[in-house]
Amino acid sequence: MLQKFKIPLITILSVLFIDQFIKIYIKLHYPLGEVGKVGDWCILHFTENPGMAFGFEFGGDFGKLALSVFRILACVAGVVYIRHITKKKEHWGFVFSVSLILAGAMGNILDSAFYGLIFDKGTMFNPEFNEYVPYDGVANFSSNGYAPTMYGCVVDMFYFPIVNGHFPDWFPIWGGEDFQFFRPIFNFADASISGGVIIIILFQKRFSKKAEDSVTENAAISDDGNKSDATLNTNSN
Repeated sequence: MLQKFKIPLITILSVLFIDQFIKIYIKLHYPLGEVGKVGDWCILHFTENPGMAFGFEFGGDFGKLALSVFRILACVAGVVYIRHITKKKEHWGFVFSVSLILAGAMGNILDSAFYGLIFDKGTMFNPEFNEYVPYDGVANFSSNGYAPTMYGCVVDMFYFPIVNGHFPDWFPIWGGEDFQFFRPIFNFADASISGGVIIIILFQKRFSKKAEDSVTENAAISDDGNKSDATLNTNSN
């Protein structure tokens, strides 16, 4: 049984291990802010994301809870879908890609669900200022925690400002402003989600061909079976 689900199991467990190892190490060893860099385009910058992937926020405290619940429901749907495509013997690359997406979503759910319970410090929503407020110093493991379950913040650290430039004055909307690519700070789980989506987009024709070949093969087997039954019936008559 487990052999059939080898690709999704190995993929999900590997992504979760790498993702959580990086996040916990960063959280336990560094304060919020820049950790280090390799040149000007590859920076480790520790930040905590209370909302969506790549640092986008979503509706304060209530929005965070709603987002966490949505993520859990999406993961349940993902598990069901992976079970379905594995049983249908879809292309292994497609199964791998969907597993990457699911693993990334699960990695960020673990942050939201448990980090508020196991760490003594974290970015928290301040209703007085109506925004999330960072903390000072380095976090440690704690049995008290800093937030209830589902209210922990997601740890982000990868920052790739590869291109920095300036929009010309004639450019619509952003004329005269500075721009930067790639601005969002993300984590390994976010990269896993993006990688899965990119692989599906790039190789969707190959994945579809495998599915069409499988349907054709099943139809041929079914047709041969019907012909055999017809032949038997004719001979018996």
